Amino acid sequence: MKPEILQTPIKGLILIKPTVFIDERGYFLESYNQEDLNEAGINDKFVQDNMSMSKKGTLRGLHFQKPPYAQSKLISVISGIVLDIVVDIRKSSPTYGKYFSVELSGTNFMQIYVPKGFAHGFITLEDNTVLSYKCSDYYHKESEGGLIWNDPALSIPWGSDQPVLSEKDKNFISIEQFKSPF
Repeated sequence: MKPEILQTPIKGLILIKPTVFIDERGYFLESYNQEDLNEAGINDKFVQDNMSMSKKGTLRGLHFQKPPYAQSKLISVISGIVLDIVVDIRKSSPTYGKYFSVELSGTNFMQIYVPKGFAHGFITLEDNTVLSYKCSDYYHKESEGGLIWNDPALSIPWGSDQPVLSEKDKNFISIEQFKSPF
């Protein structure tokens, strides 16, 4: 019943493919097991769960919290589909400014572990998409930050040039303007 742990091209960023049992009743999976995460090298203690529901074409991100309130996240989609994007903002990392993308859905059951030092965002590909994530620290408004979603220096292929955005997400800065605290 152990999940499959998949390394990504960006060190520290991990995909988790849980074992899913499907039968005529539906499905069952273990969505969180601290022991399995520890065996995969994920030692965060998660203290807060967040959930969002969004209509198709909604883009949320690219968000992070600055130290000392930085957050690692364990992200999964309950229903619907997202294109999940993670940008490395660790200034000493050889992959600084590089992004990783993966499709997460309520039918592929994939999870992504995003450690501290990354900006995270997603765009919904279906109406009523529900995304859930665990955080290793509590939300701290004064520590929140973000990168602008359409930064030409990042060249992220979101699949839409007219996403639904919050005012906050429309006004983030470029990676060139960003001074990383990580």
